[in-house]
Amino acid sequence: MGRLKVVRRALGVIAAAALATTGVLATSAQGSPTPEPAVANAATAPLGPAALPPGTPAAINGQLKVCGLQLCNKNGKPIQLRGMSTHGIQWYSQCLKTASLDALAKDWGGDVLRIAMYIQEGGYETNPRKFTDMVHGYIEEATKRGLYALIDWHQLNPGDPNHNTARAKTFFKEIAQRHKDKTNIIYDIANEPNGVSWAKIKTYAEAVMPTIRAEDPDSLILVGTHGWGSLGISDGRNEQDIINNQIKIPNIMYTFHFYAASHKQQYLDAFTRAAAKLPLFVTEFGTQTATGDGGNDFTWSQKYLDFMKQKKISWTNWNFSDDNRSGAVFKPGTCAGNNFSGTGVLKPAGAWIRERMRTPDEF
Repeated sequence: MGRLKVVRRALGVIAAAALATTGVLATSAQGSPTPEPAVANAATAPLGPAALPPGTPAAINGQLKVCGLQLCNKNGKPIQLRGMSTHGIQWYSQCLKTASLDALAKDWGGDVLRIAMYIQEGGYETNPRKFTDMVHGYIEEATKRGLYALIDWHQLNPGDPNHNTARAKTFFKEIAQRHKDKTNIIYDIANEPNGVSWAKIKTYAEAVMPTIRAEDPDSLILVGTHGWGSLGISDGRNEQDIINNQIKIPNIMYTFHFYAASHKQQYLDAFTRAAAKLPLFVTEFGTQTATGDGGNDFTWSQKYLDFMKQKKISWTNWNFSDDNRSGAVFKPGTCAGNNFSGTGVLKPAGAWIRERMRTPDEF
């Protein structure tokens, strides 16, 4: 899945550049899209728990916690969150604006926004202050709409998360300090480790998690699994590496990623076995191939969704943008405007995901 994201990443740069030349995007000195001020303004005063609108997912469920193998709400009831992942915010911040986030919360009925902040690939390491402030702003916007804010440390290349340990500690310390009083924060400390053993990922997690816990002792923390989030399958390993060497820090979950047109029975079998032993959260999946492109396999996608519904495993779909690939939910050009509701602006994958997100939550 992640091995082919290099293609997706490169095309994202090309797409952003093409949009910039047509005047759709304003760019900073670094050449990255400038976020819409109304959405990604870190100067906005932090919002506390009382700011969550009544009746919204984060207001109803409150502080999340891990109960055995389940994600549970403030009352200890197992729940399933369903939502969307942004594309890389260095490329597609123009897709995160008042109208689009309102559509996710109200028209789609989403519960969670995954904020994908790449570390390399023109992301965080190029300007830590800029990208940290962008994340602060998106957290506030999710909070205004009663969504959970899933903060994705989107390390991808190099695949060993230990390459970014110092950066991760700096970033997550500030994020946790600023938002520790909120009850809608989820930290995802390693997107898709690859070409690295589970033991090394665990070493990284055990270095970074205490930094978060020192500021925010209650919030849920997620950690990516080896093999591009495949529980090791894409690296020729399997979930037993994790089962035999679990992280001994409370209130954490392990992540699983899949792309249904590429990852079929072997991956679903590993996912099924792991779900009987580990608390899991699917922070990224697509209905197409591992490039985020190609034809949609809705049959296999539905098999995964049925299993996740049965086990109450939460998920966020890749991705909430108008990138030209089939995995981006909006048709090209949509993000230049302010119409994001309904199905007219959606590609087939977008319409399919929206329909399944709109079914009533089982809180």
